[in-house]
Amino acid sequence: MDRRTFLQSAAATAALARLACGQNPSLEEAAFTDLARFPARQLTEWYLARIRAVDPALRSVIELNPDALSIAAELDREPRRGPLHGMPVLIKDNIDTADKMRTTAGSLALVDAPVPADAGVVARLRAAGAVILGKTNLSEWANFRSSRSVSGWSGRGGQTRNPYALDRNPCGSSSGSGVAVSANLCAAAVGTETDGSIVCPSSINGIVGIKPTVGLVSGRGIIPIAHSQDTAGPMARTVRDAAILLGAMAEGPHAEADYTRFLDVNGLHGSRLGVARKFFELGPDVQRLMERCLSDMHLMGATLVDPADLPSFGRYDVNENVVLQYEFKNDLNTYLEARGSDLTLEKLIAFNEQHRREEMPYFEQDIFVEAQQRGALDDVLYLKSLSGNHRLARTEGIDAVLKKYKVDAIVAPTAGPAWLIDWITGDHDIGGCSTPAAVAGYPHITVPAGFVHGLPVGMSFFGAAWSEPVLLRLAYGFERTTRARRPPGMLPTVKF
Repeated sequence: MDRRTFLQSAAATAALARLACGQNPSLEEAAFTDLARFPARQLTEWYLARIRAVDPALRSVIELNPDALSIAAELDREPRRGPLHGMPVLIKDNIDTADKMRTTAGSLALVDAPVPADAGVVARLRAAGAVILGKTNLSEWANFRSSRSVSGWSGRGGQTRNPYALDRNPCGSSSGSGVAVSANLCAAAVGTETDGSIVCPSSINGIVGIKPTVGLVSGRGIIPIAHSQDTAGPMARTVRDAAILLGAMAEGPHAEADYTRFLDVNGLHGSRLGVARKFFELGPDVQRLMERCLSDMHLMGATLVDPADLPSFGRYDVNENVVLQYEFKNDLNTYLEARGSDLTLEKLIAFNEQHRREEMPYFEQDIFVEAQQRGALDDVLYLKSLSGNHRLARTEGIDAVLKKYKVDAIVAPTAGPAWLIDWITGDHDIGGCSTPAAVAGYPHITVPAGFVHGLPVGMSFFGAAWSEPVLLRLAYGFERTTRARRPPGMLPTVKF
């Protein structure tokens, strides 16, 4: 090592040491462009140290990659591959990695089941130079085991906690990814969503989350719920970092190599936004916050069409459950067979009964049981429900609003503030706007909007299929206007 390299390395090490000791708190919120100043190995060392120091109270990380440091050191010897080069990224524990880590969806049943290959999204992240730092905890089986579940809990990982108030829920199912990003335990993270599992934990943990159009990101090697709605997506502290991560993850004819080129600080100017008022009924405190946000968007040059409610609001909830149960049974069994496992949904139900103390101390598996009773994907009930869902969520839902009001996107509060963790009666969330875009398979972005009693609330932007560039422009303009993100304080409870 020459003198110049030594001095650069020493300076970077000193900066990271100050960061780890809290002497430079601004770096804890550092974006990719700032983190790129540090060697990948030293950056990885700092995040690993921070996880070990901070995460025992949060339980957001279910497993660390034992090869993370060696991977980072190898990346330091290579030319930079792009903005993700050397960035330590956490991924949800339902995404396959063909390495020394496990992929379990939080279930003890899969602990000893190896995977044959990296998931498609993991292969793309590695190719972009990201350091896979570890796996994040989640609501077990991506929150598709019980109708009375406790979000953020898994048999393998225990209970993930909200970093703003430790007695509050982090939402799910990408709870660990949301908490880890918010608490600065990684540069960014990857979550997955079927309905709300990216946008809700992003909103409740005060970060940016993108649920892409279904099909923009490969679903290969991800433990499934339902192929018609499942997608992986980025979770980050800023819209720019989320856009960078999306560029590395996306593939196919609709993918953009660089989504940051759509970011515009004046992205709201000249836009037309439909206000989905029926999603605003989340209490007076959320209502006041949202009104301030709408006022800010108007001042930044957006035309608000208010109200612009979906004509099919609330009409596909039952059919959605039917579709998800059919697809879960078939997709999960197919996935497990491809993984080389002899497990099936039927055997998983039996495993949970046999390991009731570890797997079902707080809630049951009624969704598993109901899904097991469903038939094949050529059943008339399934086909009718899927067709009806798409008609209601697309043609008579999002597409209808965009066409009728000539708006670029629809806006609404993503979800209410975090509720108390309750292992006795389950989740107590007060609603959100994730379902239309989820059922339609359309894109949805949430951005920090502000706080209610110290708890984050996000603003959602959702729109037509493949409209990620438009949504990113709007979300970035909103973020630059409100600058609502604040790091969590790890308080034991909410202070009034």
